[in-house]
Amino acid sequence: MSVRVGQIVRSAAELFGSIWASSAPQNGKKSSLWRKVTTWSAVGAAFNSNPVRRLDLLQRGSRPYLLRGFVWSQGLFGVPELSSTEGFERVQRRALLEAEQLVAKACRTAPGASTVEVFDKLSDTLCRVADLADFIKVAHPDPEYREAGEKTCIKIGTAVEKLNTNVELCRSLKNLLDNQEVMDQLDPETRRVAELFMFDFEISGIHLDEEQRKEAVDLNVKLLDLNNQFLMGCHMPNRIDGRALPTHIHHHFTSEGNYLQIGGLHADSPDDVVREVAYRIFLYPNRDLMDILDQLLSCRNKLARLVGYESYAHRALRGTMAKNPGGSMRYMFTHHFTSSFTRTEKDFKMMKDMKCKLNPRNPDLMPWDHSYLSGVIRAERFNIEPSLYSPYFSLGSCMDGLNALFTQLYGVSLLAEQPSAGEVWSEDVRKLAVVHETEGLLGYIYCDFFIRPDKPHQDCHFTVRGGRMQDDGRYQLPVVALMLSLPRPGRDAPTLLTPAMMENLFHEMGHAMHSMLGRTRYQHVTGTRCATDFAEVPSILMEYFATDYRVISQFARDYQTGQPLPQSMVTRLCESKKVCGAADTQLQVFYAALDQAYHGKPQSRSTTDILIDLQQKYYGLPCVPNTAWHLRFSHLVGYGAKYYSYLMSRAVASMVWRQCFQKDPLNRYTGERYRREMLAHGGGREPMQMVEDMLQKKPSMEDFVDALVSEMDPDFESIIMDSEN
Repeated sequence: MSVRVGQIVRSAAELFGSIWASSAPQNGKKSSLWRKVTTWSAVGAAFNSNPVRRLDLLQRGSRPYLLRGFVWSQGLFGVPELSSTEGFERVQRRALLEAEQLVAKACRTAPGASTVEVFDKLSDTLCRVADLADFIKVAHPDPEYREAGEKTCIKIGTAVEKLNTNVELCRSLKNLLDNQEVMDQLDPETRRVAELFMFDFEISGIHLDEEQRKEAVDLNVKLLDLNNQFLMGCHMPNRIDGRALPTHIHHHFTSEGNYLQIGGLHADSPDDVVREVAYRIFLYPNRDLMDILDQLLSCRNKLARLVGYESYAHRALRGTMAKNPGGSMRYMFTHHFTSSFTRTEKDFKMMKDMKCKLNPRNPDLMPWDHSYLSGVIRAERFNIEPSLYSPYFSLGSCMDGLNALFTQLYGVSLLAEQPSAGEVWSEDVRKLAVVHETEGLLGYIYCDFFIRPDKPHQDCHFTVRGGRMQDDGRYQLPVVALMLSLPRPGRDAPTLLTPAMMENLFHEMGHAMHSMLGRTRYQHVTGTRCATDFAEVPSILMEYFATDYRVISQFARDYQTGQPLPQSMVTRLCESKKVCGAADTQLQVFYAALDQAYHGKPQSRSTTDILIDLQQKYYGLPCVPNTAWHLRFSHLVGYGAKYYSYLMSRAVASMVWRQCFQKDPLNRYTGERYRREMLAHGGGREPMQMVEDMLQKKPSMEDFVDALVSEMDPDFESIIMDSEN
């Protein structure tokens, strides 16, 4: 019997973590070696230590081999073929062949639960390859692997679009759905999954004639390419001749001969000139990218109209909590704007006053000032300079905190596991096994947390493999990957997080636990495979835990002295989040409204003109001439017509927190109930029904708006006065 190495080898951090500790200053100087003054668990030590390089003798050749009875897997995520880029072709070919066989099986299966099981197995066969490749094309440091992942995504994606217009395959599912006697015998999750598969057929144009179905497939395939082109363009830096910029700011940007590359907004730079230069150059319009966006939006609208929808937004919102882009969506935008208008105006006035104080010669408030000035105001009025907090938030301590929280709420532990040779794409990737106290192993989380060259600066969650019940009765364990952009641990200190970084970590772990704690029968609805406006609820809810002292006090310790983070500092941090909260939320309303406008009925004006109009209507700060912020709006790809989801999910998370967790955030009964009512089902139940069951009432659109507005403290001015006294 072969045993997986990761199940028996203790992690390097567990073996050597005890020697990773801080040292007290000696003779007024900080020692480069650390003396242990605080205790981390194995998982904490794994993230506070530098990775231990695996011996080269474990990396012979390109295929797995046996060593004293143990199987050493050298493929990415334990897939042996993926020890080389050529393996993608083999994995892809095998998946497509198996898919052919499953299609044939589905078409001859009698109506019943087995029909849905075959459909789900077909979906799983393709998703396991496509989802893995989708991650590799973004995260792998080797461009050849990224290219192989990209090609695989396109190949599998094209196959999926063809299957979604396969009439014979659809007929086998329709035979089940039309048989009411059989449908009545199915459990609710199986009925819902059958309906969701039919929904995929319908939005792909299965009801069209053969020529129109081919057109729908062609449009979907074209969209795959346009999505990739737009995403690549969104993240491409702009460059300018260095002689055009003041020499004293050159060091803020990347040099390329005589040119400077501007690859971001530098929104938090204290230098007004740097922020303005970065904003104007990074957002300078790119005609080619503008054409790609126009084609993307046109193609989406054409597809939606072809398959019978009024607009792409109508197609995208079917099955979500919002249902459609009609009255309720407009109500959320307009009513929130009306409710928070006065507070937003006050926020902008505070920012303008601060800019006058910092730079009286250039007092006009501009879009590049929002993020920086709101941060300055928070820091000044509540003394929340991030560097004061970071010593308490070492990455290992934060992971310990998450481990403790999950243990108390769900009976779940995070265990550091040593990956096999070749299993991960970078030596600083950590692997966690998620283990329940009675249910056993729930799944795996791969943590790609540290910055490196060519890695996107984004925080996100990827499903690599979904959970499902297999034919042999065993459960296919879910596998996910989390990507952050944190600094690496150094010789003299572990990775130290700012409060914002810590909150982002909790957010992404919320997605991961959604994937781990679900136990759906079908992978089609596993974990985060649910309505987009529900998928963000578990992650945003985790942000509330990240700012509650009862949670923070369990892990926030100074990495050198072991002293706990004072409660007063947590209180100030929480109060400061209300500062400029109205303006921050209104900016999100503007983004959501812009997304809806782009995906609604086509307008006889440019995307830039639409942006200018909506920025003036919903935001308040002026649109800067010769800039095109929407060409950097990468969410238009993954969240097309669904950016509002962040607002709706935040409203739901706020209601769940206040009603269920605020009184006792560590209550096991409430945690189990939350898992049972919301996390366990993935997309296997109607999203609004899960919300109603958790809140024990049906929330109205007014409740959603009120929840968002309640995030802005009504006694804000008194808080400021108290902090100044």
